[in-house]
Amino acid sequence: MGQTFTTEIQARYRDINLAGHVDNVEAVRVLDEARYEFLRFARLPGLPDGATGLLHGTDPGVSELVASQTIEYHSEMRFVPYQPFLASLWVSRVGRSSFTVAAELRVEAGGGPAAVWECVNVLWDHHAQSAWTISDAVRTDLERYLGDPVGFRR
Repeated sequence: MGQTFTTEIQARYRDINLAGHVDNVEAVRVLDEARYEFLRFARLPGLPDGATGLLHGTDPGVSELVASQTIEYHSEMRFVPYQPFLASLWVSRVGRSSFTVAAELRVEAGGGPAAVWECVNVLWDHHAQSAWTISDAVRTDLERYLGDPVGFRR
């Protein structure tokens, strides 16, 4: 397995529902925020000076669009004030113009994943109005984080 990116996402009061646990929709928001950090803002090892995120090498006008998401909940996510969620992310597939980000979300260090998730991302060229073919440089960056797909229970 390649490298894994781990980040903390701060829990918010609005994340909880009336039962006191994190709403299922908010769990997806937390994972999406971690995905965006991984792809666009994280200072990852091995990147050129000043570059951030796995997609630092895309052409101007290229962004990632979410094509699909699959999530499975493994345990209740209770809200704990000032305790961030821990998200571990990696790339589980790289295609011609799309790739899949896989993740595990934990409510505490050392605990098992409360949720597992995969998100298919399509690179979109807004100037050409078409999918952007992943360049060799971007493919190399993505493949440094290449690992197994999430083991869904299906």
